[in-house]
Amino acid sequence: MIRSRFAISVMAMALLVALAPRPTRAQSSPPPGAPPPNTHPGRAVHILGFADAPKNLKGMLTVDGSLLKLQPKDKAQHEQEIPIASIDDVLTGKDSVRAIGGTLGTISMLGPYGSGRFLSLFRKKTSTLTVEYHDASGALHGAIFSLDEGQSEPLKKQLVSAGAKTSVPLEETPTADVKPAPGGAR
Repeated sequence: MIRSRFAISVMAMALLVALAPRPTRAQSSPPPGAPPPNTHPGRAVHILGFADAPKNLKGMLTVDGSLLKLQPKDKAQHEQEIPIASIDDVLTGKDSVRAIGGTLGTISMLGPYGSGRFLSLFRKKTSTLTVEYHDASGALHGAIFSLDEGQSEPLKKQLVSAGAKTSVPLEETPTADVKPAPGGAR
């Protein structure tokens, strides 16, 4: 009896933490004709393939002049960079990961009556950035990064404006000045 009450209270607290609202940041639009500001916070997880970076390296992904840089969170790791001119393709995508992960997520799977498996159903959305590039010797490489939701498109726009190539055109966002045609599409 006490054990089931404890399990229910743990599940309720986990749900409250997973579903708690998070603060958002307002963004202002730049004046027309001005270069786009660096609105990308740069927080990224390197999944695979970027220079000599190890898998699952957390750090800051930034466009710095003519370089794409990955600055690791862990100062023991060294900074990775590639020239933007060597980038042959930039692709974006969407994905999701478990909201409650790590040790707590693994321990929660031991809950009675499948309650831990229920917690794994809660997911948070992420976006992915895939970059194909050539190194100095001409060898083809590909790198995959996981970013916060909605952050891969702004970074792709920065890379393309700095000289990177893409096989998928940038999505145009409609401006407030554009008016629908009379009669409109139905």
